[in-house]
Amino acid sequence: MSNPTKQLHEAGQSLWLDNITRTMLDDGTLAGFVKDLGITGLTSNPSIFDKALGSGEAYDAQVRELHERGLADEEVFFAVAIDDLRRACDLFADAHRASAGYDGWVSLEVSPKLAYDTKATIEQARRLHETTDRANLFVKIPGTPAGLPAIEETIYAGIPVNVTLLFDRDQYLAAADAYLRGLERRVADGLAPDVCSVASIFMSRWDVAVQDRVAEGLRGKLGLAVGGKAYKAYRELLRSDRMQRLMNSGARPQRMLWASTGTKDPSLSDTLYVDGLFAPLTINTLPDSTLKAVADHGAVPERSLPDDGIEAEAALDGFERDGIDVDALAAQLQSEGAEAFVKSWDGLLETIASKRAALAGAS
Repeated sequence: MSNPTKQLHEAGQSLWLDNITRTMLDDGTLAGFVKDLGITGLTSNPSIFDKALGSGEAYDAQVRELHERGLADEEVFFAVAIDDLRRACDLFADAHRASAGYDGWVSLEVSPKLAYDTKATIEQARRLHETTDRANLFVKIPGTPAGLPAIEETIYAGIPVNVTLLFDRDQYLAAADAYLRGLERRVADGLAPDVCSVASIFMSRWDVAVQDRVAEGLRGKLGLAVGGKAYKAYRELLRSDRMQRLMNSGARPQRMLWASTGTKDPSLSDTLYVDGLFAPLTINTLPDSTLKAVADHGAVPERSLPDDGIEAEAALDGFERDGIDVDALAAQLQSEGAEAFVKSWDGLLETIASKRAALAGAS
């Protein structure tokens, strides 16, 4: 009998890993997750690479070589990241082929420093995709108001996009609209609209934000309620005339991805955002600890996430009565998330600079 992680996949939900390190690639850990736990994709971000580069010696030889070639810190990062992600893409190539390109994706993020420069974001997205040279690479672009034009233009250019940093229904719909506009322009210009995308909605940060502001009985429930409301919008969009016209022309729906699904509150279930967000045609991207928890003691929920939003709306009403302005909090979380992305990026480049200095001194 397959374990719970594989059972979730068999029930129609993809599980992706929210992590990558060169050590995981070298020692077979990632390949084991694919073989034994049914992982069919992977996401990365600057924080993940910052931790990977800052610990151990796995990257030392390459960083030293890139340093001697005179590359800038950002160029060093992308060279290192692309090497890792190419290997990850190859590990997921079978899942990509088996799903006819709908699964088996790996994500690489553009520089958050480009958030307000649509042209530069598009140019970097194109360069990263071409340099990685893998069909199953997503370029991650934040779904902030400033990022929406870049998402539309990147999709129009035929580059697959993971829209990141979404927090609620309205932000999701804005990102989905940018995706659809890009596809519609391709159809109008006689181009194939078969350009894949996912929309990543962040879950656990909701509950972290309100854990000291709500009654005990509401702890751990805000993220799931927000997710349920967004999922209703997702299912409605899949059934819409607009989406079905595009599908008739050869487009694929943008899949909903649940991100930030590691439980931060130790008093709550360590599989909270897996149990409460099970739904076919969605993706749940998990940190290692959550993936292992699901494999150890998780189970496929008896029912999938309702698509009518009734329970979600009732729960959100409870939070509003408790003094939580959910719409304002969504905007706050996205703004803080964008700032955190820049901070993580700066920290990553500082780590690279420190490692280069240490390696240069040692030689």
